[in-house]
Amino acid sequence: MPVAAVITVKDDTGATVTLSAPARRIVSLAPHNTENLFAAGAGAYVVGVVSYSDYPVEAGRIRRVGDGNNLDLEAIAALRPDLVVAWDSGNSKPQIDKLRQLGLKIFTSEPRRLEDIPANIEAFGQLAGTSNVARQAAAAFRAEHARLHDEYTGRRPVSVFFQIWNRPLMTVGGTQLISRVIKLCGGSNIFADLAALAPEVNLEAVLAADPHTIIVNQPGERRAPWLDEWRRFPQLQAVKKRGRLYAVRPDLIARPTPRLLEGARLICEHLDQVRKTLPNQPAF
Repeated sequence: MPVAAVITVKDDTGATVTLSAPARRIVSLAPHNTENLFAAGAGAYVVGVVSYSDYPVEAGRIRRVGDGNNLDLEAIAALRPDLVVAWDSGNSKPQIDKLRQLGLKIFTSEPRRLEDIPANIEAFGQLAGTSNVARQAAAAFRAEHARLHDEYTGRRPVSVFFQIWNRPLMTVGGTQLISRVIKLCGGSNIFADLAALAPEVNLEAVLAADPHTIIVNQPGERRAPWLDEWRRFPQLQAVKKRGRLYAVRPDLIARPTPRLLEGARLICEHLDQVRKTLPNQPAF
């Protein structure tokens, strides 16, 4: 009788995760992990998820085990998972340590680059024994990423302020995925030199940078109220010129999943519209 091959992968922290057989009871501790598990063909094996795991539709029917910062450890243990997929910057480290102490296998996800997203999907496919599906999803992501790169990277730079919250005023630093998307689209994040992923900034710094465009998180289907607040500053280029204020749904741009490229294409198209309104560059 053949012996099942041991599965060994490295997670985003460099830790080795070893399973004696494909995972059949998976708990996901972040909405992006849930989405990527489904993309990898492992959705049928997900038995527990955290709040806001709302994509695909099937994820909404899976048992909740708390939210990213406040996990229900008893509920997780009761599900008897053979794999827990954690989020390094989004989960409570003491709680993750307690899950390890219970002997649970932990894969920690922390995609910081666009290239990390298909790599996560492939790793999930290996861990769940669904590599054929995962490889196809990863290949589709890489192909679309390459298309966007070829189409937009290198175009005339457009300076961007990306607002993720209003009070306090928060943006994205240069290593955050949204900042990398802006760069992919030929844009320049005015706060790319900040090291924090989601730094708090002051209004004066935004006014001084005077970005070509402002893009904000739009939490729902209705127009983001934060966007119109910028109209109080008519001296800003982004306000002075019509059509330079935009909103993007956070589930399309803030989650490191295949849908991030949908949000990326929207941002690329927005920046192209801004380019058309920029004054002609002087000839030399």
